[in-house]
Amino acid sequence: MAIKPEEITAILRKQIETYEAAIEAADVGTVLEVGDGIARVHGLERTMSAELLEFPGGVLGIALNLEEDNIGCVLLGDFSHIKEGDEVRRTGRIVQVPVGPALTGRVVNAIGQPIDGQGPIETDEYRPVEIIAPGVVVRRQVHEPLYTGLKAIDAMTPIGRGQRELIIGDRQTGKTAIVVDTIINQKGKGVHCFYVAIGQKTSTVAAVVDKFRQTGAMEYTTVVVASASEPAPMLFLAPYAGTAMAEYYLYSGRHAFIAYDDLSKHAVAYRELSLLLRRPPGREAYPGDVFYLHSRLLERSAKLNDEMGGGSLTSIPIIETQAGDIHTYIPTNVISITDGQIFLETDLFFAGFRPAINAGISVSRVGGAAQVKAMKQVAGRLRLDLAQYRELAAFAQFGSELDKATQARLARGERMMELLKQDQYQPMSMSEQVAVIFAGTQGYLDDLPVEAIKRFEAEFLTFMRQQRAEVLKELQDKKALDEELRQKLSQCVEDFKRGFQP
Repeated sequence: MAIKPEEITAILRKQIETYEAAIEAADVGTVLEVGDGIARVHGLERTMSAELLEFPGGVLGIALNLEEDNIGCVLLGDFSHIKEGDEVRRTGRIVQVPVGPALTGRVVNAIGQPIDGQGPIETDEYRPVEIIAPGVVVRRQVHEPLYTGLKAIDAMTPIGRGQRELIIGDRQTGKTAIVVDTIINQKGKGVHCFYVAIGQKTSTVAAVVDKFRQTGAMEYTTVVVASASEPAPMLFLAPYAGTAMAEYYLYSGRHAFIAYDDLSKHAVAYRELSLLLRRPPGREAYPGDVFYLHSRLLERSAKLNDEMGGGSLTSIPIIETQAGDIHTYIPTNVISITDGQIFLETDLFFAGFRPAINAGISVSRVGGAAQVKAMKQVAGRLRLDLAQYRELAAFAQFGSELDKATQARLARGERMMELLKQDQYQPMSMSEQVAVIFAGTQGYLDDLPVEAIKRFEAEFLTFMRQQRAEVLKELQDKKALDEELRQKLSQCVEDFKRGFQP
């Protein structure tokens, strides 16, 4: 077949007419040096703070240090193949994580990738990990309770929706146990829970997740994990990522709860990053902005006003102390940011008082506004009484002769301490707590031996649930003790006590 020149000419002419030059514009820089999870990059002058940069092999990095002639970048992932002279590209994206209902019941890492073996997370909604906290104008005072299910906390240091309540104490004093019980107690209350594990052993996190699954708490909980084996950038990102996921509910008019376990390890990870980025060290080698590290995180917890949908985000940060010293740098920082603290004492823990709350140092600065009237009526002086009891008990060791009033106060304090003990994974409803504390504060337990208090409580609650359920329901509905309900409660305690054998 003969090829006609005019056909070839026509094809070439058509291609020339329809040709469009596809120009791809990209900001490209080069790696100056890399090591210890930090890369210094040259040639990306227009990079934003906290922007994601793309390195060879699909590894991403976060631009943290924007200097005059280079960028200090922390690398997320395996960086062993990255070398000096490699090409780096801007992505134009700030660090963001997936959010929404698809994350409920899942275990994810600090950048929102699933690590529970249950397949990919299918959501097209994303939020940046760092946003400006809601301002004072759009907030509302804390006025709704968030029940932990623990008598000692709900009575003495109550937590309200939108509050930030710090849990502080030495290692192995039951800090995580309080958070786990609080999450289990949110079942059926319309609160979406987030547990952020920072620098914990993988086995410890696995045990917590297993407990959530056993109790059905994973149905409304997301677990964000940056374990001890992961690099410092992941530990640094984890609490911000968890907060971004929780804010999805805050800004859609719903209620969320988040626990950071723990911020001491978060501060240590940030110190490591800062020193590698050659930022000047300050007190205890922490960088100068370590206070801002936690304040910008915890300020994002809030109770929004009705115009903003009325949503809330309640947070419980955990701080680990050394030898009970709460006056060191990071603990004092976080105490000053939060709305109160629950101090767990090692001596109380090993003496069998669990949760081991020190009533004298622990305080809730706004939770009282969220406490229901019934709880205020029965537990109003409880924290003060217990603090005084502990002081008296310390003095009583040195004195032989005590007057009757002091003996009575010591006896009451001893029984109330026993009454506030609570086993793990057994949260109690508000009405049951009020009934039990009412029996203690009204003196019905004063003539019982201390060793019988635990059994009295268990049997009394069974009696109330089975034979006086209507009184518990009335207490739950009214949320206040009027004269009639007070009489009914007194009658219940007296009726039960008559048949109780100490």
